[in-house]
Amino acid sequence: MTHPALDLIRQRTSTNFYDPAFTLDDATIRALVAYAVEAPSSYNLQNWRFIAVTTPAGKQTLMDAAYGQRKVLDSAVTFIVCGLLEPQRDVRAVMQPFHDEGHIDAAELEAWIDDTTRSYEGKPQKQRDEAIRSGSMAAMNLMLAAQAMGLASGPMIGFDPAAVAAEFDLAPIEVPVMLVTVGRAAAGNWPRKRRRPVDHVLAVV
Repeated sequence: MTHPALDLIRQRTSTNFYDPAFTLDDATIRALVAYAVEAPSSYNLQNWRFIAVTTPAGKQTLMDAAYGQRKVLDSAVTFIVCGLLEPQRDVRAVMQPFHDEGHIDAAELEAWIDDTTRSYEGKPQKQRDEAIRSGSMAAMNLMLAAQAMGLASGPMIGFDPAAVAAEFDLAPIEVPVMLVTVGRAAAGNWPRKRRRPVDHVLAVV
């Protein structure tokens, strides 16, 4: 089976070395996030936020919080992908347009809000799990979008979350899920690493 979207999945690889002279304009950065937020989220909560770090000062600050990893400095942009705690607080705002467009009636909207509130209210571990899940799915969309645009990307978990939160003024409900570097690849990157065979990871029951 072949399809351009399937080819992108197989072509994408994590990049560590970037061309520091390459930059991205704001329109492209916005487009990447527009594709990122097409990811699914529980109850359509869209419990994520993105900080695009592009300035030399911002990159230096983020690189320091990422244990000196040079790719933060050399990439065109590094996204701080945040998942949001207490997502039930925003459920009415995110679902009201769906109601206004006529897809659900008032009773269905209220039932949706009540169900979401019961699912997350007073459950900090579940909120955090959901923040990580949602942020991770959005980050994957962002990297596939970058691949489709001819850009290189790489996810990063090697950073100090407390330092990132402090330096970039994250709210208490914002969890820095991962960093995603995007830019143009330079020489020295490894080829795409092999994946484990499907038979090693799949059980059909």
